[in-house]
Amino acid sequence: MKYIAPASVEEAVSILAGGAAQAYAGATDFLPQLQMGRPKPEQAVDLKRIDRLVDLRLEGDTWVIGAAVPAVRLTEEEQLAAELPGLVESAALIGSDQIQSRASLGGNLCNASPAADSVPAMVVDEGRAVIAGPGGMRTVPVASVVTGPGQTSLAEGEFVVEFEFDRPPARTSDAYLRFIPRTEMDIAVVGAGVRLSLDDSGRCTAAAVALGAVAPTVVRVPDAEEALAGRALTEEVLAKAAAASEAACNPIDDKRGTKEYRRRVAGVLTVRALKLAAARAADR
Repeated sequence: MKYIAPASVEEAVSILAGGAAQAYAGATDFLPQLQMGRPKPEQAVDLKRIDRLVDLRLEGDTWVIGAAVPAVRLTEEEQLAAELPGLVESAALIGSDQIQSRASLGGNLCNASPAADSVPAMVVDEGRAVIAGPGGMRTVPVASVVTGPGQTSLAEGEFVVEFEFDRPPARTSDAYLRFIPRTEMDIAVVGAGVRLSLDDSGRCTAAAVALGAVAPTVVRVPDAEEALAGRALTEEVLAKAAAASEAACNPIDDKRGTKEYRRRVAGVLTVRALKLAAARAADR
């Protein structure tokens, strides 16, 4: 296996177009997978030498986050953390401190794990993925990238260059919570990402709810969003949102939890994340 570190998007596209190469943005999943027996590509393409992929900037009303920006950099950007706290917190849950010096949003998304922590947060924040490939550049919703466990909609030779997130308006905020068996460095049994907008009276004007680790891909919960929109966040309304989240799950039984347990946890985490997002939105 040959190691290649291209210095530009164009160079990376030309290398990956051959089909015998695999790109990675951090290698925190790529290397363990090779150690577990996954076939080695002829060429391992490290994207972290490309300036655009490790750039984090604010362009007008849009945050642009390179696909290979280390997770730790997101936590150090105070303005980003203030405006999109749920997104930043989800990135801060990827592995240990050492792992976060390499792990990235791009790698976390394209590894296509149903339990990826950053993906529910990116989905509710309506993130957009800018993708490069032999056919040029295209921009798609983050929610459309993962199509199943270990599978993405990226064509041969394509890779994610950066993500775009619109700055939230006033009285809007997000939150991400997960449940894991241990206190840290574990895979989510369930993850819940939410985003809320409130009016001056505290009534919800818009909501987004997405769940991870409860289906082959991240699940949006439109019934929960509908139950919240236009209403005060009473216990009755929150209970309806929790029930909708439980109903939206299509989980599996595994060593981390049963189907029934995951459904129940999904409802509980939805309510907790909604309360946290609402408190944050009220402060904005």
